[in-house]
Amino acid sequence: MSLSAAEDDSASEIHIPADIDWHMLDKSKFFFLGAALFSGVSAALYPIVVLKTRQQVLSTQVSCFNMSLNIMRYEGFRGFYRGFGTSLMGTIPARALYMAALEVTKSSVGTATVRLGFSDSTATTIANAAAGLSSAMAAQLVWTPIDVVSQRLMVQGCQHSSNKNVVPNVRSCRYSNGIDAFRKILVADGPRGLYRGFGISILTYAPSNAVWWASYSVASRLIWGGVGCYMNKKDESDVRGGGCAVYRPNSKAVVAVQGLSAAMASGVSAIITMPLDTIKTRLQVLDGEENGRRRPLTILQTVRNLVKEGGMTACYRGLGPRWASMSMSATTMITTYEFLKRLSTKS
Repeated sequence: MSLSAAEDDSASEIHIPADIDWHMLDKSKFFFLGAALFSGVSAALYPIVVLKTRQQVLSTQVSCFNMSLNIMRYEGFRGFYRGFGTSLMGTIPARALYMAALEVTKSSVGTATVRLGFSDSTATTIANAAAGLSSAMAAQLVWTPIDVVSQRLMVQGCQHSSNKNVVPNVRSCRYSNGIDAFRKILVADGPRGLYRGFGISILTYAPSNAVWWASYSVASRLIWGGVGCYMNKKDESDVRGGGCAVYRPNSKAVVAVQGLSAAMASGVSAIITMPLDTIKTRLQVLDGEENGRRRPLTILQTVRNLVKEGGMTACYRGLGPRWASMSMSATTMITTYEFLKRLSTKS
């Protein structure tokens, strides 16, 4: 892919590596290596997800620092990895669905939009947004039940910490592990219990992924454009008579731009979709009471509770950990993902 440094009268061009399409990949190597690489990423970032989830279900604001101290004091280091085994089991098939839907959609929509007469940059943005949307919807078929089980295990430790008085609606049912939680939820609520919050999950992750991939595409082009302008000014004295200086960034520069673009896209996506993520987490974890019996909360009841607890700011509890988690996850994911695609390219 060749990216001009400026649209009109640029004297420099930046040549970045071409995109690798779905048909160019060795699928077995792609999925096998992907499972291994993304499992490692999930393990590294899981403690931040635990902090984010617990902040979202608390009825009062507790800082990440104090919450981390409470977890270490009452639960030890293992408290940061509650539900990780279950999450890891779901990550592999969910990631496989996600990556397949992402690449197939990106390739097909990108080709279709170019044929319709859109410019390369517009076609790329549209294809990335559509790919993010479809991949998130496909992954949720697997991820929602895993999310319900792992999040129940994550917040279970709250009842043993100093936060036990501010999480009144967490189920008193105790789960020894993921399989036990899966069985008890299935017995108590049936299959619907495992897909609790499925609708709001789609409404959260589908737009979030679409916004992220579209923002990532735009941010990447802006950064490369800025690099091109900088190079152009730097070598202005050496370029004469309409000549063109060509730059081929090394792998470190490409990874740095990918990481920065991912962090920028994560910030945009986190701010836009944070209220939906908070509502989703509470729907999957908390219960309400009606005539002395516990019942799943509705979306309307969840919103009312949040507004009563702290207004709109309550919807943004856990924004810091979520932004950090999304930024680190996205930066690691996109660099790992591009590396994975290059490892899996057919010879």
